[in-house]
Amino acid sequence: MKVAVIGAGTMGSGIAQAFAQCGDVEKVYLCDIKQEFADGGKGKIEKNLGRLVSKEKITQADADAILAKIATGLNDIVKNPDCIFASNTSSLSITEIGEGLSKPIIGMHFFNPAPVMKLIEVISGKNTPKEMTDTVVDISKKLGKIPVKVNEAPGFVVNRILIPMINEGIQVYAEGTSDIEGIDTAMKLGCNHPMGPLELGDYIGLDIVLEIMDVIYRGTGNEKYKANDLLRKMVEEKKLGVKTGIGFYKYNEDRTKTPTDQL
Repeated sequence: MKVAVIGAGTMGSGIAQAFAQCGDVEKVYLCDIKQEFADGGKGKIEKNLGRLVSKEKITQADADAILAKIATGLNDIVKNPDCIFASNTSSLSITEIGEGLSKPIIGMHFFNPAPVMKLIEVISGKNTPKEMTDTVVDISKKLGKIPVKVNEAPGFVVNRILIPMINEGIQVYAEGTSDIEGIDTAMKLGCNHPMGPLELGDYIGLDIVLEIMDVIYRGTGNEKYKANDLLRKMVEEKKLGVKTGIGFYKYNEDRTKTPTDQL
């Protein structure tokens, strides 16, 4: 099996690594609009594999073999009329993405970090053949993942539940019910969540949280999915979380974090 991954950012490089680690995959083409972007994606994979080697989870020979499968370049290095078109979108309509295409498309939604997280949402649009869904489910299993079949709906399954929960956590904070640390601690200890909603929003990226909330709201028309005003304000101020160094927490150089309401 040969695979092309278009886009070599965090998710693209992680997906490329997940495929390259699969024994059934002979070649992975990691592409982007600039060669330097594609090479940067492969560099991330090399660092990830290096950490696995240092922890003795794989050998250096294993890492070298995985990297050898990955070729980088621009999108024009991949041409195959028989390929399956799949999107890693976390919330956009598969049917709408497929409009105007000469062949059907399917959603194959990985979760971050893609080489580690077990779930893949396999999303069927209106024009996705059952045979394609079955094939992608089989491919997901070969990657060592657990596929869940999803009928197209705004936010699919995970984000339809998770992102509104984060938005509600922001609402609880905005109303002054508790402070940042209190809300996150309550959800971690009360619900056994590994991370509270405000910290999780910071790690996802508050801009992504807002974008998905808007997609769900437009798709359903339900007021309960309307993004909180504080979330929108923080995105406007570029307080996006970990990637900008500040969101609901300030992320320090020593890898500690401080709730912004304690600064």
